[in-house]
Amino acid sequence: MKLSLFSAIFRFPLYGIVLGGFLLFVSCGEPPTPKPAGYFRIDMPKREYRLLDSIFPYSFEYPVYARISNDIHAPAEANWINIDFPRFKGRLHLSYKAVNNNLNTFTEDAHSLVMKHIPKASAIEEIRIENKEQRVFGLIYDIRGTGAASPYQFYITDSTSHFLRGALYFSVIPNNDSLAPVIDFIKGDIQHLLETVKWK
Repeated sequence: MKLSLFSAIFRFPLYGIVLGGFLLFVSCGEPPTPKPAGYFRIDMPKREYRLLDSIFPYSFEYPVYARISNDIHAPAEANWINIDFPRFKGRLHLSYKAVNNNLNTFTEDAHSLVMKHIPKASAIEEIRIENKEQRVFGLIYDIRGTGAASPYQFYITDSTSHFLRGALYFSVIPNNDSLAPVIDFIKGDIQHLLETVKWK
C-alpha cells in the first residue's frame, strides 16, 4: 500500500517534525556571500636616500632600495635614465631635454602623453610644483583609475635651460587598487626627488 507524502506525515508525526525542521532551516538562513578578493600585504622598506650626482645636468636624492639604469630604448639620449624599484616591479622613467626657446613644446608634449591615459583614468589631478629657491617649477599628474598604465607623472623645469619629465610604470597588469599601497609609497620617494633636485 502506497502512502502519499501528506498521509505519511499524518500517520507518522516524526516525519512531519523532521521535514518541518529541514524546511525551517533552509528558509531562515541567509544565502552564503562570497568574500571579496583580498590583496597580499606588502611590507615597505625603511626610507633612506642617496645622492645621484654624476655627469648628468641634474642631481637629486633617490632611494637606497632603487637602482639607476640607462634607458636602453633611447640610446641617443645620454641624460635619460630609469629609477628601478625591483622589489615592486616598478620603474620611474626620467627623460631630460635642454631648453632652447622650446619650453612650450616640451610642456605640451608632456601634457599630451598624460592625456593618452584618459580612456582608462577616472580622474587626473594636477599638482603645481614651485620652488623658487632651487628654480624648480612644473606639474605633477596624479592619474587615478584601476586600468591606467602610469599612475603618476610629472615634469619640472627652470624655465630657461632644463626640462625633466618623469613617468611611473609597473611591469604588472594594471590594477591600481591592488597597487595602491606601493603607488602611495613611491609617490613619497618621487616627492623627495622633486624636493632635492638641483640643476647644473
